[in-house]
Amino acid sequence: MAAEKKQDRGKLVVNENDCKGCGLCVEACPMHCIGMSEQLNHYGYKTAQYAGSGCTGCGICFMACPEPGALTVWRLATQHEPVAA
Repeated sequence: MAAEKKQDRGKLVVNENDCKGCGLCVEACPMHCIGMSEQLNHYGYKTAQYAGSGCTGCGICFMACPEPGALTVWRLATQHEPVAA
């Protein structure tokens, strides 16, 4: 039986217009699901980029980010399996 992939518990949205590319969120992320984009924003910075999966919604990246509005972290509702009696 193949191991099931765990459902993401969070989602990260990066506002490329506010990100200054400092990389503090990349260093702070315990799940290593944030990297730096190769694309430049309108200020000429390589911005943070969410890998698309792996986020737990812990918010550590949000707390590490010095730019207000650059990161938004969503905590997703999880579907619980019924417990067998």
